[in-house]
Amino acid sequence: MKIVADENIPLVRECFAGLGEVITLPGRSICADDLADADVLVSRSVTKVSRELVQNSRLKFVGTCTAGFDHVDVEALNELGIGFSSAPGCNARSVVEYVLCALDILAERDGYRITGRTVGIVGKGQVGGRLFRALQALGVNVIANDPFLEPEAGVELVGLNELIERCDVIGLHTPLTTTGSHPTHHLLGESQLLALKHGTVLINAGRGAVVDNRALLSVLKSRDDLSVVLDVWEHEPDVDPELLELVDIGTPHIAGYSLDGKITGTVMVYQALCRFLGLPARVSQRDLTPLPPLMKLDFTGTVDADQATSVAMRATYDIRRDDALMRRLLKMEPEARRLAFDFMRKNYSERREFSTLKIDARRSEQAVQERLAALGFHLPDE
Repeated sequence: MKIVADENIPLVRECFAGLGEVITLPGRSICADDLADADVLVSRSVTKVSRELVQNSRLKFVGTCTAGFDHVDVEALNELGIGFSSAPGCNARSVVEYVLCALDILAERDGYRITGRTVGIVGKGQVGGRLFRALQALGVNVIANDPFLEPEAGVELVGLNELIERCDVIGLHTPLTTTGSHPTHHLLGESQLLALKHGTVLINAGRGAVVDNRALLSVLKSRDDLSVVLDVWEHEPDVDPELLELVDIGTPHIAGYSLDGKITGTVMVYQALCRFLGLPARVSQRDLTPLPPLMKLDFTGTVDADQATSVAMRATYDIRRDDALMRRLLKMEPEARRLAFDFMRKNYSERREFSTLKIDARRSEQAVQERLAALGFHLPDE
């Protein structure tokens, strides 16, 4: 069996080699000729899996090691009898931690506590749901907008306009859709952006085109009270340098790029392929996941909950490093900027999730221990 895979999928050979010959290629350049004699395609979001790409192949199965699959023509795969699987939720925890780290940096810079703000989450799915629960556990007032959800206890669901009117922080975590009853393409256009409260923090770590980037640029030129965090950009890898210069934190679509999340995505697609083939899965995530470079922190009784939170989060991920690297694009010509954007994603440094860091907080106050546990850090009893 011949398996064609994106070369940037971590540990793809180690995971799939037991099932057949693994050929790795750059994801953006995978074409129909590459798949002519392939049985399986293992992709990421940079590969547009269209009818034209697969219709003349002998493919039996397509997997994308990503949570979203708006880059895949699932209807065409179904019509052609090609099996399909994505990796729902694989990097959700990584995106949640990205958002929390961004909020930590902005709160310190601007001198406020996130627990005193109202946060609105647009799209309460895999990522939005986890973020909602994490913020609630921290004592933050959280509301949500998701027209596809039924009312549930403990969750205040509101319309988008009301959310914009009430919230100090807004996080966008919807899929990108252009059809249906609630399309999300340009969900936030000029009118919504102008309606944001004074001092609103807007974070898009979902899909770039959910925000009209041209409208956002125009609004930011006239409203310096807004704080904006963008991990995703309309027309990637073409990043608008004017917009990049005006946002507070900009990163190259890496919110979900924790090593743990990426390995989870690889393993989920491997397991789906094994089920499709009727074979036992002989590789597990535990087999593939390395030990983290930083394994333990100790806190004493002198640290408060806010200090402990910041230290622990930045020990695992300091978002300012990625922002600084991203701003190098400002000095580049368009083609070099496109190449650099993909290069940063391809060569992204190892980032681990909060749960990989053990924290000894036994000598700290109960509030410190509860805050760290709510964020997902590992607090061993002994």
